[in-house]
Amino acid sequence: MSLPRRSLLRAGGAVLAAPAIARAALPQGVVRVLVGFPPGGGTDVMGRAIAEALRRRGALRNVVIENRAGASGTVACEALKYAPPDGTTLLFAPSASTVQPVLTFRKLPFDPRTDFAPVTLTGTVQTCWVLSPSLPFSRFEDYVAWVKADGRRGSFGSTALGSSTHFFGLQLGGAFGVPLEPVGYRGAAPVIADLTAGHIAAGCGGVSDFLTFHRDGKLRIVLTSGPRRGATTPDIPTIAELGHPDQASFGFYAFYAPAGTPAPVVAALRDELAAATMEAEARAQLLAIGLEPEVSTPAELGRILAEDIERWRPVVEKSGFKVD
Repeated sequence: MSLPRRSLLRAGGAVLAAPAIARAALPQGVVRVLVGFPPGGGTDVMGRAIAEALRRRGALRNVVIENRAGASGTVACEALKYAPPDGTTLLFAPSASTVQPVLTFRKLPFDPRTDFAPVTLTGTVQTCWVLSPSLPFSRFEDYVAWVKADGRRGSFGSTALGSSTHFFGLQLGGAFGVPLEPVGYRGAAPVIADLTAGHIAAGCGGVSDFLTFHRDGKLRIVLTSGPRRGATTPDIPTIAELGHPDQASFGFYAFYAPAGTPAPVVAALRDELAAATMEAEARAQLLAIGLEPEVSTPAELGRILAEDIERWRPVVEKSGFKVD
């Protein structure tokens, strides 16, 4: 994903308070935020942090998180498609639910480019490569040499087949000339369990999945996917640093409304959500779990979504992976 750095407001920036005339367009009553993953997971925790910041701001006090878990978050995405386009139902989703499914599902029941109204980006997260503490090294270069010595060592745990973690692993294998083969898991928890137990040598997932375990010394994050080191992983080299800047990428989290939601309502929601995301307490919570807060206009988010789908298209098509 390539972010418009001049126009996006980053974690250190300021978000202007929404004027009263814009706030007047906000929906009245309860606003549901659909989250496509179970309570307690990373996406849920992020969504709740922003929802609580919205309540503190006061313009949207009745914000309710509604967990619609299933199918890599696409159950919640489909629910948004059929929600009334009045601003009372929003979707908070990672790009793993809005980008890769467009390319991997044979029959996806929604198209985020036409069925959703983009509202705002809320942050980016890098994918990372993680090693088991049972290995006698802690650098990605040493891992590559170890796999090259015996190609049977190249299997890795992916937090979800068909996700960016799956395809980033394939990209790494091609870039560094090693046979990396994904083994699908249902989420980060079982990958972490097998890594810490030494059952698998390597894993791939979002930084937010593994950061706490890395800090506690239980796992070793040895590479991240971005063009620059992340704010939450300043000690970890990136794929760009290791000679492959063309392979750099981010995952992103964002809010969407149903297509057809009036533009003034989308604009008012965007202003409130952007301000809540950048509120000091919410920012600290998001950074603590690996999300780097960053907001956008609706138009910028729409462009980011469309560009990211095309960015991953050749990788997915080359893999031949499909979900029936």
